[in-house]
Amino acid sequence: METIATKPQSRSGKPTVKRAGKTQADTGNGASESQLRIKEAAYYKALERGFAPGHELNDWLAAEKEENR
Repeated sequence: METIATKPQSRSGKPTVKRAGKTQADTGNGASESQLRIKEAAYYKALERGFAPGHELNDWLAAEKEENR
């Protein structure tokens, strides 16, 4: 989400608007780079087991564990 700060009016009488820049971890959808790596790793874990249902949480937790090593 982009924050907007207004400044006092400019010489033309119109307010000036300054938009806050994106941080390095902001990917545009609110997910950090770390979360995106976890998501990708969990996807590949699911792919390896043929996307059999019921293992999604285990895939995600294993990917998080690997990311946080």
